[in-house]
Amino acid sequence: MKADKKNISIFIIWLVHISGFLGMLFYDLGFFAGFTSVNLFLMSIILFLNFKLNSKRQILSILSIFLIGMITESLGVNYGLIFGNYEYGNNLGFKFFGVPFLIGINWIILTVISANTASFLTKNKSILLTVIIGALLMLAMDFVMEPVAPELDMWRFENVIVPSSNYIAWLIIGLVTQTIYNLLFREKEIIVSVNLYAAFFLFFTSLNLI
Repeated sequence: MKADKKNISIFIIWLVHISGFLGMLFYDLGFFAGFTSVNLFLMSIILFLNFKLNSKRQILSILSIFLIGMITESLGVNYGLIFGNYEYGNNLGFKFFGVPFLIGINWIILTVISANTASFLTKNKSILLTVIIGALLMLAMDFVMEPVAPELDMWRFENVIVPSSNYIAWLIIGLVTQTIYNLLFREKEIIVSVNLYAAFFLFFTSLNLI
């Protein structure tokens, strides 16, 4: 049953991202970009169906990552702090203090799949190395997302120029969320996480190329 669940999850992950990319490439970018919030919500469900929360501390750690994401993003959107001056578009759904609720979920997703992928690369032998690689994987994801985010009406920086402060903040906050996750989750879900990270990364990289 576990193998079937993982195989179905992986199939859906790649089906959605390949279909979305082909739709944007050959049909209508704006139309398929409108499903961004649906995609994020679906990916979060898939991830958590393959993810175990075994204690209250683990639940609190996931909630803390959500709050870190929402609070830092709120400071950025409303006061131009941490990341720079930017605002969110409409394709990420309901907003709370100018920040889409799904952005908090996205911080959880990226933290978890980056940490689990880093754990796969390091064979989970060193927490410090796993934290550093996990944060770098999060930063790499942001690098490929930023250029296409305005086109997808996800978010837009002032003058459409992404400041260096954004990337520095991503790295620092990534180190914090990676530390929280890795200290509380020693057993990692690898297969679905690696596939989801790869699908996200290839999807945004491909959009950059077109």
